[in-house]
Amino acid sequence: MTNRTKIVFIGASSMSFGLSMLRDIFSSDELRGSTLTLVGRNAQSLGKMTELAKVLNAKSGAGLIVEQTTDRRAALDGAGFVVNATAIDRNHLWKLDWEVPRKYGIRHTLGENGGPGGLMFTLRTLPLVFDIVREMQELCPQALFLNFSNPENRIILALGKYSPIRALGLCHGIFMGQGDVARILGMPYERVEVWGAGLNHSQCLMQIRDRATGEDLYPLLRVKEKEFDPAFAPLTRRLFRAFGYWMTCSDDHLGEYLAYGWEAGERGYDFAGDERGRGEFSNTLDRVLAGAPVPPDWLTPSGERGAAAIGGILHNKKRVLESGIVPNRGTIPNLPYDAAVEVPVMADAAGIHPISLGPLPDAIAKLLHIQVNVQELAVEAAMRGSKEIALQALLIDPVVNSASAAVKLLDELWDVNRPYIRPCL
Repeated sequence: MTNRTKIVFIGASSMSFGLSMLRDIFSSDELRGSTLTLVGRNAQSLGKMTELAKVLNAKSGAGLIVEQTTDRRAALDGAGFVVNATAIDRNHLWKLDWEVPRKYGIRHTLGENGGPGGLMFTLRTLPLVFDIVREMQELCPQALFLNFSNPENRIILALGKYSPIRALGLCHGIFMGQGDVARILGMPYERVEVWGAGLNHSQCLMQIRDRATGEDLYPLLRVKEKEFDPAFAPLTRRLFRAFGYWMTCSDDHLGEYLAYGWEAGERGYDFAGDERGRGEFSNTLDRVLAGAPVPPDWLTPSGERGAAAIGGILHNKKRVLESGIVPNRGTIPNLPYDAAVEVPVMADAAGIHPISLGPLPDAIAKLLHIQVNVQELAVEAAMRGSKEIALQALLIDPVVNSASAAVKLLDELWDVNRPYIRPCL
């Protein structure tokens, strides 16, 4: 491989996507000779992840140059790709996003991408994202911004409307949907092919086919689903029976956008499990850096598509990725032009090209249109640092069932997030 690039990974110590991205980069043979620059604010955590990257680089023979810095501007200078996996005080603030609305009677499922929690994530995340892309405009204006941070749809919507920087959001939700339908069908995961379009965490599987024969599997799914364990994905299956199509990617994520989403459960995110996982990863990492064997799965691809997108562009592969979050601009003709949508994309030397599967089924387009409106107001609130627009975003959100509760929870969560909220325009 003769093509080389500089990949800047911001938020490289992310528990959610840090290890996954490293696994994919060092499992690829397309990035040999390229430079990977890890960026983080905590020098100790950054140092450990950099040492891990060097171990994986050596073990895999991937042949990258690995660097680290706490100076984001220095890292961005001359970058070809910028990977974002940042989060602001993630679990602490997210837990408040979950608990405070419930105190005022709001029933919700997760509090991350929709409802009051989705609004607060948007308000505190977009200022950081726009700090990064403004520096990219100055230092690497042709670079592609690859986003793994939530709320995906709102970040890409804002970038599509307010930044010239090219951006692609990536999520594994399409694969979760594929796994769910394969489970019901009783078929191997690899045998089931799905094509989806919609919003992040609410894609409509437009086609479900047998990868070997091309057979339409929707008729079989409709038969098998009727007899499948009723405790499995009850909300998604209720929508399937009502609308006739399977929606990604899980009841808790999909339920964030629906007034009745809480009916699938109000457990929220497993914060305690997340903290245990972080502790286990940290302990394993320390052992690896002390010379213990690298866990075998750390040397295999994670299934995420960040490295595949980079390789497809770098080597003009015309590579089709199962899904990416991009500005709509007519890709789904019956959703708003300025919306952010999740659709299949193709990656080549010219960049990222959305693949249109045509219009969504009419009723599903109308269902998703509601959420597009909520996302647009949330983005405007964040871009302008406006509490007034933030309240409007809550009052049109189907998850919010009380105007007085909306005012109270916004007052409380606005004060908590005030250090991070500021105009981005």
